[in-house]
Amino acid sequence: MEEQERTAGPLDRAFAIVGYVASQTKAASVAEIAKALSLPVPTAHRLVGNLEERGLLQKALGSKRYVVGNQLVTLSAKVIGAAFRTARRHAVLRAVASEIGEQCEVGVVRDNLVAYVDSVRVSQPQGLQFNPGEAAPLHCTSTGKIYMSRLPERAREKLCRSLALTRYTDNTIVDYDTLLKLLEETRRRGWAKTNEEYVKGVVGCAVPIVSPDRELIACLGVSVPVARVSFAELDRFIPPLQRAAVLLSQTILQTDSEDI
Repeated sequence: MEEQERTAGPLDRAFAIVGYVASQTKAASVAEIAKALSLPVPTAHRLVGNLEERGLLQKALGSKRYVVGNQLVTLSAKVIGAAFRTARRHAVLRAVASEIGEQCEVGVVRDNLVAYVDSVRVSQPQGLQFNPGEAAPLHCTSTGKIYMSRLPERAREKLCRSLALTRYTDNTIVDYDTLLKLLEETRRRGWAKTNEEYVKGVVGCAVPIVSPDRELIACLGVSVPVARVSFAELDRFIPPLQRAAVLLSQTILQTDSEDI
C-alpha cells in the first residue's frame, strides 16, 4: 500500500475517491474516504474539495458527508449513451425491436429524470415515442420504477417522498404509499410495467441492464399503444427483453472493431 501511495498521482487518487463514493450506499465523510483509501486526511480534504468544486462530488443535503455530484451523474449518463450508440449494441437493440415488433429504447436516470439514450423504431409511430435525448419522470415510467426499486429501502423512500408526483393521466400514481408498495413489488419481480401512467393510451415495460456485479447500468424497455397490446399482454415481451439485456451487458465489456 505504501508503494502504491508513492506512485499514485493526484488524478489516480481523485478517481479512487470518486469510485469509492460512487460505490457506497450512503454518504461518506472525508475521514471515511481517507481511511478507506489509505490517504492522509489533509490530502483527502484537498482532493474532495477539488472534486466538489467541479461538481463531481457534492455534500448530502444538510450534511458534511459526500455523495456523487450532478456533473458526475450527467457525465455518467453521457458515457452510457455513447456506449449504447455504438454499432454492436445498437444492433442488439435493433434485433430485439424486430423480434418484438415494437419500438425499444434504452433509458438511464439522470438528475432524477429518465433520459433516453438510444431507441429503435420498427413500425410507423403510434402513441408514445421515446427518442434519444428525451426525458421523462421517474414515477410513471418503467425505467424510473426499476431504478427506484433497486435503491436501499430508506434511500428509496426518501427519494420517492422528494418527488413531485405530477398527474399526467387518470392512471398516474400520485400517492406515495401506493408508489412505495409498487416499487417493492417491482424489486421482487425484477422488472416493471406502466399502465397508461404517462401518456393515455400507451403501456410499456422494461428490464434492467446490469453489470457483472449486478449494478444497474441502464434499462431496456418497450412502449406500445394499448389498442395493439394490452397491459396484461406486456408480459410476453419480458423474456426477449431480458435476453437482449444480457447481450447488451456483455457488449459493454467488449471492444468491437466496428465501433472504433
